[in-house]
Amino acid sequence: MAVQSFTHHTCVYGSDEEFLAMAVPFVEGALERSEPVLVTTTSHNLDLLGTALGPAAGRVDRAESLYFGRRPPQRVAAFHRWWRRQGGDARNARILAEPIWPGKSAREVLAWRRMESGLNTVLDGTGIWMICPYDTRSAPAEIVAESLCTHPGRVDGTEIAPTDGYVDPHEFAGRCDAAPLDPPPADAAAFGFDGGLRPLRRFAAARAAAHGLAGERASLFVMALSEVAAHVRDVGAGKAAVRVWEQGGSVVCDVHVPGGRPGDPFLGFRPPTLDGRPGDGLWLARQVCEFVDIRPSAGGCTYRLQVAGARFVESS
Repeated sequence: MAVQSFTHHTCVYGSDEEFLAMAVPFVEGALERSEPVLVTTTSHNLDLLGTALGPAAGRVDRAESLYFGRRPPQRVAAFHRWWRRQGGDARNARILAEPIWPGKSAREVLAWRRMESGLNTVLDGTGIWMICPYDTRSAPAEIVAESLCTHPGRVDGTEIAPTDGYVDPHEFAGRCDAAPLDPPPADAAAFGFDGGLRPLRRFAAARAAAHGLAGERASLFVMALSEVAAHVRDVGAGKAAVRVWEQGGSVVCDVHVPGGRPGDPFLGFRPPTLDGRPGDGLWLARQVCEFVDIRPSAGGCTYRLQVAGARFVESS
């Protein structure tokens, strides 16, 4: 199959045999054409596929999905990094990318569903053919059904067909973003941003300390807020209301721009370029924050950042 731009298929399967009926010919087809191929799925499926491919498995890049981008923006960045290492748009490439659904919170599921749709936009022009397997034994039925809305085509073994009900990514993102953000609490710390980044950084550093963030975590919080504020300034908004508070063990920050509009729902999902473009700073913010929401609200637009609080423990 000749890939011209970005081709995005779902594969609904319910057994090891059905998975291999799709994955083996997909990977072998890439190897026959000397196309780079990446497989990111469960450890079980990696073992299955490796055994089925035999010695050819040594020519396949592989990753366990749980560790190939913990959050959707990191997942997209990982795809881009791998693609660039293969030569970028100079050649076609294939990715078998299985999202992992069990154990995710409702908010995380929403973010991953949104990303599955957004890939049709943010990977456009890459020459990648991507198949996203959905295992009916572990993925909730409603998520499996919705994969037909987020992928223009579906694969069953080697058979390819268009999906019924595919939704344009911008429309799908609008559905995901339809619920308004809860207002900040009355006791949230407030700051009036007028375009000056230095006083904003001082405020952000003070709030980070007040909420127990220190070291790298404090620095990343300050950086994320600064990048969002710089983006707001660069797109022509003269002022913004900034509020910071703690909620459910996380530190949350709003940047509200009166009269502003959200614009591109996938701003900040494309990696920065040397030329610089709108959204580069938001890419950095999305990489270090747990969540970044951009919504219309109260006669303007609100950028909401959420980072892990001081009591969140990581393995390294």
